[in-house]
Amino acid sequence: MSRVANNPITLPKGVEVTLGSAIAVKGPLGAMSQPLASDVSVALNDGVMTFAPVGASIQANAMAGTLRALVNNMVQGVSKGFEKKLLLVGVGYRAQAQGDALNLTLGFSHPVVHKMPAGIKVETPTQTEIVIKGIDRQVVGQVAADVRAYRPPEPYKGKGVRYSDEVVIKKETKKK
Repeated sequence: MSRVANNPITLPKGVEVTLGSAIAVKGPLGAMSQPLASDVSVALNDGVMTFAPVGASIQANAMAGTLRALVNNMVQGVSKGFEKKLLLVGVGYRAQAQGDALNLTLGFSHPVVHKMPAGIKVETPTQTEIVIKGIDRQVVGQVAADVRAYRPPEPYKGKGVRYSDEVVIKKETKKK
């Protein structure tokens, strides 16, 4: 059996789960749902969710672990939420949040405007910091990757948009 699926999920206070053709999770920050795979059995007893594969196939084993990880991310998202921090490194690189859009000045001849999808909030505590928040882990990570893709860190000076915990290894310039 999948080692991930072996671990049960303990539901925190304020989080409700309903089982049916889909798993619906509702909490203080919002609600999410995930379709239930036919080869995974889910049990909910006294605030503890357990996942087990139906049958001994490799597919069922993999789906049990995958579904457990997705539901765990949903439970964390509706209770605490997820956030990604980005840093702008470079002279003149700035970010400004305006409603559901992020205005970036990244050294191009034009400003870059990134529109946020529904359910995602963006904050700019300083001009060189961006904080992306939301309840869906996948969407938060994808938005952060999209913003980083406008100007990824370059290897010679380290200029660009990077994650706050990212380490950029700088190359030495060519010598004649």
